[in-house]
Amino acid sequence: MSSNHLTRRGLLQGSAALAAASPVVAQAAAIPKRNGGSAMIPVELTVNGREVHLQLDPRTSLLDTLREHLHLTGTKKGCDHGQCGACTVIVEGRRINSCLTLAVMHDGERVTTIEGLGTPDKLHPMQKAFIVHDGYQCGYCTPGQICSAVAVLDEIKAGIPSHATAELDDVAFSDAELRERMSGNICRCAAYPNIIAAMRDAAGEKVA
Repeated sequence: MSSNHLTRRGLLQGSAALAAASPVVAQAAAIPKRNGGSAMIPVELTVNGREVHLQLDPRTSLLDTLREHLHLTGTKKGCDHGQCGACTVIVEGRRINSCLTLAVMHDGERVTTIEGLGTPDKLHPMQKAFIVHDGYQCGYCTPGQICSAVAVLDEIKAGIPSHATAELDDVAFSDAELRERMSGNICRCAAYPNIIAAMRDAAGEKVA
């Protein structure tokens, strides 16, 4: 065998040496690590009106940040793939699936969870409407449904169109608009008609 024959071991050792010399890797190495694992980075959020300062693994989802680090367990982990909407929260006025985004991507932003919408003593109008119209059964999806419903009414009020909008410059309130916009929030108990009724009530519209 030739002395300059490249082996798998040699290739891996060479790659490791190049990586160690990289300024990016050197910079990352200077960041404190948790138990010898991934580098921890500072993240600042305003959650339900309260500023929080965290040291997080950059791979931490916003959902896990809320549940595991801030103990705001009202936001539910359903599918963890962005398919059910149970983890919906409002970030900078826009509803998002918190399982699909990293906390570091929202550094410095405002996050509202179900706990920030209202309290047992002072419910949000949407929470009241869900109770009045039985907009839930098992309740697991309800926090995400309510956060999404609140944001949907704001979207319609702001004139933001959806796939159900007939005239882009005239976003009219309708059941079709509500159903389309809420289609990302799945209710396994199928309380959809009651959810629409609750949203109409909260919006001050006539309930069928």
